[in-house]
Amino acid sequence: MLSVRQFDEILSDVIKSEAGIKKCILTDRTGLTIAHVSKFSYFAVDIDGIGAIASAVFCASEEQGKNLDIGELVIVTSEFNEGKIFAAGAGKGVLCVITDREVNLGMVRMVMKKAAGELAKVLDEFLAEKPPVEEGKSEAEREELRAALGQLEKG
Repeated sequence: MLSVRQFDEILSDVIKSEAGIKKCILTDRTGLTIAHVSKFSYFAVDIDGIGAIASAVFCASEEQGKNLDIGELVIVTSEFNEGKIFAAGAGKGVLCVITDREVNLGMVRMVMKKAAGELAKVLDEFLAEKPPVEEGKSEAEREELRAALGQLEKG
């Protein structure tokens, strides 16, 4: 059975790979945060908001590429005076990496490509899992559940 811990382990490997990486966020394609890791920082950051925006930017850029028929999007890079934000597709998710200004771009791209592949596999398995079936339910309990569901469908 998969767990969110697997996402955290992959994101932790990313953040440890380069001194300039400050935060890693994994979102789904709608922008909902699945997992994130951060190096110690002195200021609060809206992780969910940053992840949602990075996912939206990535998905919008991906759509532009499709409309222009220029191939598959690899990485979106946003450069600011004091740092950079990278976003890459990770299967059904988007990997977002926030760095300082002096980060090694080649290293970030290499690490993100590797991590995105790993995250895509884990995310696909995670989303494909079926919830565990409750063992030991009596026929009467199952019938009661069916009746309750029937009432919900009517009402």
